[in-house]
Parts: sequence; structure tokens; C-alpha cells
Amino acid sequence: VQLVESGGGLVQPGGSLRLSCTASGFTFSSSAMTWARQAPGTGLRWVSGFYSDGTTYYTDSVKGRFTISRDNAKNTVYLQMNSLKPEDTAVYYCAIGGPGTVPRGQGTQVTVSS
Repeated sequence: VQLVESGGGLVQPGGSLRLSCTASGFTFSSSAMTWARQAPGTGLRWVSGFYSDGTTYYTDSVKGRFTISRDNAKNTVYLQMNSLKPEDTAVYYCAIGGPGTVPRGQGTQVTVSS
């Protein structure tokens, strides 16, 4: 099982980024998938994801700004992040499963700063 996150970077407040997580080694299309993040000095927070029935969830702080999507043909889940704020700065991880799943990948750094 492998998950590879990409798409992070440095962006100014109000900017956008799209994160990607490409998966292999399991049946991606039927799997719940989650994006989580960890800011410096804080614990892991589950940001958004797909439940196994295909429905989505978002933590309150990103509702209306972030959009999760997936392309099962490419075994990839995306997180479109708009109107980014400095408090969105964190390492972002994807994980197999719903909220509470502990990521095991390297993550991708998102820094929102002017």
C-alpha cells in the first residue's frame, strides 16, 4: 500500500492550491479516503474526506473553501484549497479510511504567508 501526496507549496493569503494523493496497492475506488493536516506544535486534524458510501465531509474551518474530489481511474484523491489563510499552514497527509485514521505517508507542506 502506498500513498504519495503532492501539490503543496508557498502561497499568499487568499491564494489557492490543489493537493493530490495518488494511491496504489489496494482497491482505491471502494475505499474511504481522508485528508488530514498537522500544523507546527499541534496535533493531527482531519480536514476532509470521502466516506466509503461516497459522501464527503469537511471540518468546519474549511467548509466553503476546500473541495475534495477523486478520480478512481487515476487512483487519485484531490483537495482543492481556495481562499487560503495563514492558519491553513500545515503538513497535509492523505490516509485510507475515515476521520481518525492515522496517516502513514510523508505528507506535503502547505505554507500560507505573505
